[in-house]
Amino acid sequence: MIPVQNIYYMLSYAFQALQTQTYKNLATENFHNTAELCAAILDKGVSTQLKRGLGRDYVPKSESLSTLQGKLNISQSIKTQALLKKQMICTYDEFSTNTPFNQIIKSTMLLLLKANITNTRKKSLRNLLLFFSDVDEIDLRFVNWNQRYNRSNQTYQLLIGICYLVYNGLLQTQTDGTTKIMDFFDEQRMCHLYEKFLLEYYKKEHPELTANASQIAWQLDDTENQMLPKMQTDIMLSKGNNILIIDAKYYSHMTQQQYGTNTLHSNNLYQIFTYVKNKEFELRNVEHTVSGMLLYAQTNEDIIPHNTYQMSGNQITVRALNLNQNFSGIADELDAIINNSF
Repeated sequence: MIPVQNIYYMLSYAFQALQTQTYKNLATENFHNTAELCAAILDKGVSTQLKRGLGRDYVPKSESLSTLQGKLNISQSIKTQALLKKQMICTYDEFSTNTPFNQIIKSTMLLLLKANITNTRKKSLRNLLLFFSDVDEIDLRFVNWNQRYNRSNQTYQLLIGICYLVYNGLLQTQTDGTTKIMDFFDEQRMCHLYEKFLLEYYKKEHPELTANASQIAWQLDDTENQMLPKMQTDIMLSKGNNILIIDAKYYSHMTQQQYGTNTLHSNNLYQIFTYVKNKEFELRNVEHTVSGMLLYAQTNEDIIPHNTYQMSGNQITVRALNLNQNFSGIADELDAIINNSF
């Protein structure tokens, strides 16, 4: 079980905007679940956005008018018999707060009101919703979450990111006309957050290293590469030609069991070995070291992997990161990996 407070720290690294002064006091609050945490982030973020002013944009609008404005829609005017009322259907652009970003935020706050959050937080969200009276509610199932950000709307990037987590976490299912709120973060979403957290932690806390999630090229004997899958690393840390490839794993079980014997997940081990050996061959003409690590999020299982293997000239390490501790302890474990590898 990961304390909700540590989810906050993981989100803080994944969304670097959370490390600004606006959100710092959230680090001292206690949250009883992740829905409450995301509601608190939205509460702070939307309040700050309101001080700047809600984003506005030109939004197309169509209505029946007695005077011409914008473009005349003749077919709709005839179809609705507006001309008989001495009116016409006009389409024009209105500079409005009813933008897609504001619609997503409003709809997400309404969704959070159905979640298991405190009444105090619900009251705060309802107060914020008063400023969205001119904004339409939308169905979040049809939102395009791959939005583009620029200088004029970059303050929305964190807010939309949290809305995405809320929508995917607070999955609603209709059964006999009732709405059921499902578990907030499932294993798949936590896996993505875990990967992003590790990468961004090393980027921020260890600037002496190059940290990225780069691809590794297949080292082929000829040019035939059709249908080969991409080798996409979770984290690649490098200092010169000293390289550590980390594969982050967030599973309910860190090992597999067969006939009463616990072993490492074979696919995980094959994958990291393949990454390391291809990177090793790529650097064959220069002095280098390449090692790999499977870094599991530790579970409550009795058997915790803690092994180091020497495989065909490369070191492959398997570790478990304990997320159920004070964040300072998590940081110490992550820093120790760097101290032992570089």
